[in-house]
Amino acid sequence: MNTGEDIQGLRKIIDFTRLISLFILSIHFYLCCYQAFVHWGFTASITDRIIENISRTGLFSGMWWAKLACLLLLIISLIGVKGKKDEKIEIRSIVSFLLTGLLLYFIAALVFYLPVSPPIIAVCYIGITSIGYMLILTGGGQLSRLIKEKLNKDIFNEENETFPQEERLLENEYSVNLPAKYRLGKQIRDSYINVINPFRGLLIAGTPGAGKSYFVIRHIIDQHIKKGFSMFLYDFKFDDLSKLAYNKLLKYAKNYPIKPKFFVINFDDLNRTHRCNPLHPESMDDITDATEASRTIMMGLNRDWIKKQGDFFVESPINFLTACIWYLRKYENGKFCTLPHVIELMQSDYDQLFAVLETQDEIKVEISLKLTTPFRFKLTTYSAGN
Repeated sequence: MNTGEDIQGLRKIIDFTRLISLFILSIHFYLCCYQAFVHWGFTASITDRIIENISRTGLFSGMWWAKLACLLLLIISLIGVKGKKDEKIEIRSIVSFLLTGLLLYFIAALVFYLPVSPPIIAVCYIGITSIGYMLILTGGGQLSRLIKEKLNKDIFNEENETFPQEERLLENEYSVNLPAKYRLGKQIRDSYINVINPFRGLLIAGTPGAGKSYFVIRHIIDQHIKKGFSMFLYDFKFDDLSKLAYNKLLKYAKNYPIKPKFFVINFDDLNRTHRCNPLHPESMDDITDATEASRTIMMGLNRDWIKKQGDFFVESPINFLTACIWYLRKYENGKFCTLPHVIELMQSDYDQLFAVLETQDEIKVEISLKLTTPFRFKLTTYSAGN
């Protein structure tokens, strides 16, 4: 497997090979157009002695050996070129770049036969050869990328940007199946995002306006109502999802063994809401149910109490409310077990109220141990202070 160090080492070798190619081409220009460099004043004795020693290697004995060596090193450097995923490569453009570049690269030698001054010859020769070199570099880079793409037979990256996805519809009695489309190669194909077990946890995240409701939530509402589920729906943008759920319920009502009902709780517009009793007696079978309801109400009214749970003067009001709720739950089978009745009962005189609450054996212990002791402690403290 190629590691990051291997890739960086290969890239350094490629760059060094191309740098040698450019170095040879530069010396070739200097030797072939020496008269023009003398005319421009770009020569020096030290540079001449260094290049003279290099030219004795035989590589620069003629015009073609240096250009062929430069071209060979350029071809070697192009072998390791890595393609880009989003680049569009066509064989016609590659052939055009290569043929034009080779033609300009080698035909530039005809410039020396023109009856003009050495500086003009030098400019034309260097310019034409450099353009040919760049065209060969461009075409060779694209050819190397094209060859790598053709040799890459990985089905997950055949087009350097796509991979096969699930196209089967996998359904069960709880599943959520979201229709989707994806691109594979040059085709747009249909697929499904199958959530086989939504009860294991389903998180839908996205910025406002990203399409969470349109692409996901509406399909969940549709499919689960169709499968006969009951649903508790929080409609933040009332009544967008409420209309959808109501219409789907009308459409799939026949799928329910018992005809379902549709209710709306709207705290912003009381003219468009159903009434409900959060302390409904049928929802409380034990005094612990009353305790949970009492704790929920008191913690909602006093957010700071969440951090003070266990304190005497936090637990005492909760226990007091629990006693009142449970008394109304037991009195005449919960006929008056509503939040308004609880509020009215709590405002009664404490002596009479405690006497009434103690008539229920189930809350007698709750009053004597959990509620009376803190109250007595509070009154004793105030008396000592006075």
